[in-house]
Amino acid sequence: MTSLETLSQAAERSGLLLRGGLSLSPSERHGALADVRAIALFGMIGANWSVFAGAPEYSDGAPHPLDRWSRRVIDGLADELGGFALYPFDGPPYWPFQRWAQRADSVWPSPLGLLIHADYGLWHSYRGAVAFAEDVFPAPREAASRPCDACSDKPCLAACPVGAFTGERYDLNACAEHLRSDAGGECLSQGCLARRACPVGRQYSYDEGQMRFYMRAFVESRRQ
Repeated sequence: MTSLETLSQAAERSGLLLRGGLSLSPSERHGALADVRAIALFGMIGANWSVFAGAPEYSDGAPHPLDRWSRRVIDGLADELGGFALYPFDGPPYWPFQRWAQRADSVWPSPLGLLIHADYGLWHSYRGAVAFAEDVFPAPREAASRPCDACSDKPCLAACPVGAFTGERYDLNACAEHLRSDAGGECLSQGCLARRACPVGRQYSYDEGQMRFYMRAFVESRRQ
C-alpha cells in the first residue's frame, strides 16, 4: 500500500505539498472514478512559489503557465505513485475539488468564497490530485475549527474598495473593472485588499511577485 509518507515525500520533491486525501464511497465510484478508492490532493502555499517561478513554464510566454506546470508535475507524480491525475481546471464538467478539499483538509468556505485553511488562512491552493485503486487514507483527518466562526469583525468584507464581497455573493465584474482602472493599481500589484485583510495565516501570505501573477491572470481571464 502507498503510504502517506511516500505521498508527502514525492510531493515535496516536485515542489508541492500533500494537501490531504479522501476515500470515495461506493456511490462516488462510477464513470472515470469507477475503479478509484482514494484521491490524494496536491497543492501549494506561498513557500512553494519559488519552484514554479524557476520552471520553464513561468517564463516561456505561452498561455496558462501555472496550469501547464501543474499538469507536468502532477502527471509525473501519478506515474511515480501508480495512479492517474485529475485537475481542477479540466472541464466542463469540472471535478468537485472544493468538496473534495473540505473532506480531505482543514478548510471551509470563507466570506470571500475562497476556502480558508485553519493554519494557512487564504494563502494556499489545490493544483491537482492523484486517484488510486487502493484506499491510502483509512484514518479520518483530525477535527479543527473554522477560523471565520471566531472572527466577529469580518475585516475581509469591509476592505474591498468596490464592495465586491457581501459574504453571500462576489461581484466578479465590479472586481475586474476596478483592477482595470487606475484606482485598482494597489490591488493589481499587491494583491486583493479583502484577502489581505484576513488575519488568519498572514505569515503564509504571498510575496508581491506571486500576488501580481494571480491578479493579472484573473484580469486576463475576464477578457476571454
